[in-house]
Amino acid sequence: MVYRIDAKQVQGELTMQRWLGFAAALVLAFASASCGPKQDTLSLLVWEGYADPSFLHAFEDAHHCKVVASYMGSSDELVAKLRGGSAANYDVISPSSDVATSIVRAGLAAPLDLSKIPTYTQLSQKLRDSTLVKANGQTYGVPFVWGPNPLLYDTTAFTAPPDSWSILWDPKYKGKISLWDELSSMYMAGQVLGYDKPDPNQLFNLSDAQLEAVKKKLIDLKPNIRKYWSTGGELTNLFQNHEVIAAMGWPLMTNQLRKLNFPIGETIPKENTTGWIDHLMITAASTHKQLAQTFLEYMAEPQTQKLVTDVTHYTPANPATAQLLTADEKKALHLDNPDEYMKRIYFWQDVPRRPKYTEIWNEVKNAQ
Repeated sequence: MVYRIDAKQVQGELTMQRWLGFAAALVLAFASASCGPKQDTLSLLVWEGYADPSFLHAFEDAHHCKVVASYMGSSDELVAKLRGGSAANYDVISPSSDVATSIVRAGLAAPLDLSKIPTYTQLSQKLRDSTLVKANGQTYGVPFVWGPNPLLYDTTAFTAPPDSWSILWDPKYKGKISLWDELSSMYMAGQVLGYDKPDPNQLFNLSDAQLEAVKKKLIDLKPNIRKYWSTGGELTNLFQNHEVIAAMGWPLMTNQLRKLNFPIGETIPKENTTGWIDHLMITAASTHKQLAQTFLEYMAEPQTQKLVTDVTHYTPANPATAQLLTADEKKALHLDNPDEYMKRIYFWQDVPRRPKYTEIWNEVKNAQ
């Protein structure tokens, strides 16, 4: 059989193939364009509540980026990750006042260009004047929020708010108490022992003899301890499940439990309490420093600070946030008289002998 080849047919098929190829390339080009430019990703290592979608989405949309967050359970965990080779994994961190200075001293944070953070001048002057995050004439952190480590309690278990931290040692609360797995639990025991008198700064500079007494005091508390909590969600669950009736906690848990209609109370006992000033810093290893500085500016703005307080119930560093709050909200966040409230709080400081404190705390936890 003889086949005849029609030249016009061949030419037509080739033309059709070329057209189909062109059409496929065009579709692919449109598909690629619809994905938009490659997004930058800003990585955070922060405390719980500092990366809530309620205030992160607006930043992501405005700057065409993605913000991802990891959470830390203690200041020591943050420092360990930064020193352990993980610094390059994070762009922004939120160290508390007990380790902020050591992070700056170790060269783990980048100095800030404050001209790129115009809202910085609106922040509380008392917080801006702090030397915690300053070195060699440069500033390494933006004050973000501050607050206490209050005594939280189930209001159905107490006829009146507990007026002393010593209530935690009452034998009738065996197995019903929780403490934070963090050095601040040692500060609290030091307050019960009176080591903050006359100088609260002594809590961060305890002698060997005082540390031994603190250790004994905390070991005496162990029969009452249901669990040492490490995350805010863990303590919230302990209260919800009625496993504990009192604990050292954060206002974040108070806020979470109230939203769940749990009968939670919050108080600062007569001994006062310790607390923290959290800063936002950019890591020295960050590869997105410009975007990170834009993020710090966004987080310092009053509108953002309002959204942060809605989630955390922490006091904002920007006093202008008060203009966005009701009178009751201002009072609850102590913005009606912040200086007076601060007198009840001994803000964490750099602990020169932190390894020794850590050693003692580990001995407490491991004691039988």
